[in-house]
Amino acid sequence: MSIDIEKAIVRSIDEIVIGPKRLTKYEKARIVAARALQLAMGAPPLIDISSLQNKDPVIIAERELLLGVLPILIKREKPNGEYQLIPLKILADIERKKVEKLNDIIIKHFGEEHSLL
Repeated sequence: MSIDIEKAIVRSIDEIVIGPKRLTKYEKARIVAARALQLAMGAPPLIDISSLQNKDPVIIAERELLLGVLPILIKREKPNGEYQLIPLKILADIERKKVEKLNDIIIKHFGEEHSLL
C-alpha cells in the first residue's frame, strides 16, 4: 500500500488519527535521549543556554523539546502499513501547556524556588 507523503504529514492537532493527540512518554524519552546524546557529543544547542542554571545535556534537550525547536517528525504507524508523520512542534505545544499547568500547581503549593521552568 503506497501512501503519498504529503498526505501523511499532519498539519494540525485535529488531523492526528493514529495514536494519542499528545506526545507519549516513549516518544518523549526517545527524542530527549537522542538529542542529549547529540549535545554530549558536541552538537550546538538550538536554544540560548545562558539562562539555564544546569547545563546538563538532558536538561537542554528537554528544554529544546518543550520549545518546539527540534526539526523532528514523529512517525506513527498502524499494523496495516498506514502511517502519519507528525511534526514535533505540534506535539510540543501540547506538552508545553501540560508542563505550564503542572508548574503553576508546584509554584502555588511549594513556591517559586521549586519551579520546573
